Order: sequence, then structure tokens, then C-alpha cells
Amino acid sequence: MTAPPSPRDQFITIYGRMPVLEALQKRDLDVAKVIVADNAQGRAIDQIVDEARRRDIEVRYTSPARIKRLAGNGKQDQGVVADITAPRMARLSDYLVQRGDRRTTLFLLDGVTNPSNVGMILRSATAAGIDGVILPRLGSPHVGPLVIKASAGVAFEASILNSASAAAAASMLRERGFTLYGLTATAKRSIFQTDLAPRSALVLGGETAGSTISPDTRLRIPMRNHVESLNVAVAASIVAFEISRRRG
Repeated sequence: MTAPPSPRDQFITIYGRMPVLEALQKRDLDVAKVIVADNAQGRAIDQIVDEARRRDIEVRYTSPARIKRLAGNGKQDQGVVADITAPRMARLSDYLVQRGDRRTTLFLLDGVTNPSNVGMILRSATAAGIDGVILPRLGSPHVGPLVIKASAGVAFEASILNSASAAAAASMLRERGFTLYGLTATAKRSIFQTDLAPRSALVLGGETAGSTISPDTRLRIPMRNHVESLNVAVAASIVAFEISRRRG
């Protein structure tokens, strides 16, 4: 049985008074609603409510405990969250059905836990035209203020594909005929000399433990001067723009 859609497959939830106020002041962002703790007070809260009403955006009030649950961060929510419509975010399963048999290149994050790295990967992938970035709920940070900041705001427009876990995503991709590629310094084949399959997913492993997914093919980014590895976001950027170069 397919799980019902989650609000997190449609919205990016942000929290904190200044992030919410700044989002409301950006007219190109589609803010679905603002939710305020019923004990929240202060000038910033007044500005948030005024700006939301000026834009005819729904404002709801709820308990501080619910705000903390919605934010997923009990220390920095400051009594307010907002749901931002993310037009290109979807469940991986839905995306693959919609995509059909078309040529597709995806990034699959596996254990990338640093929000800054996730944000930078989203920015590079979007800039290079990668079709989507799979962000597993298990082992990956929620797309919140830190990810958004590192992406320089690109996260709102990025093609983010949600899955329960990296393993579940890998299984789903293989069922759809994708080839999974892993990056490792010990691989014999260079990514610059390898033709990727028409339907391919590049697995980007965790910063410390590496990837838990066993890829179909292992590739390397050639490096000199005894450098053994690169930051995962840097590696993603190199791969993304190599794929962009091939597409012309």
C-alpha cells in the first residue's frame, strides 16, 4: 500500500522570526500559511502577522508545543513557522511514474548529514540542470534554514525528491531501470572517461562513514598531489557540471 502524501512533499517548513519575516517579504515565494505560538509576542511577531495579512496569507495560532513539533527544532523556532510551497518537490515514487522512460540523471544522498553540504549540493545540482536530488528522510537533514542558507535560496526551487531511506530509493530506482554509480577514490574508471547510462543515479555518500548503498558501477574523480578525497558537496559540483558539459 502506498503511503498517503505528506505535507513535507509539498512544502518547505521554515522557522524563526527573521527567516519567516524575510520569506514573507519576498514576493516571489509562495507562502502557504504562517503558524504562530499563542504565547508569542514582540515586534517581530507583529510584523510577521501584519505582513501575512497584507499578502492575504492564512495565519494560524497553536500551542508552543505544536510549534516545536512542526519546526523539528525545539531551541530555535522562536514561536513561529511558515510553510513555503516548493513547486518542484515531490515523492520519488510519484516523480518516477511521471518521468516515465525519459533520460534522467539524479543524485541520491546517502548519509549526507551536514545541512551546509545538502544546501550546496542542491544549489550545484540545480545550476547544472541535474534532474533531481533524492533526499531520504532517514539520515538527511530537513530542508530548514541552514540548508536554505547554504543553497542561497535555491532550495525553494530545487527538484527535491523525497524517499523514506536511501536503501528504499535505491531499490525503487533499480526497479525502474536506473544504473547506480558510486564515487570512490579507489575506483579504476574515471567519471570523465565513462559514458553514463541514460537513466542514472549518482550516489553521494556520507561525510564520514561513506555510502551504505552498493552501486552497480564505481567511478572516481582523478586527483593529484596525494589528495585522497573531496568534500561531498565539492564532488557533487564537479560531477554535476561534467554532466552539464556533456549535455551541451
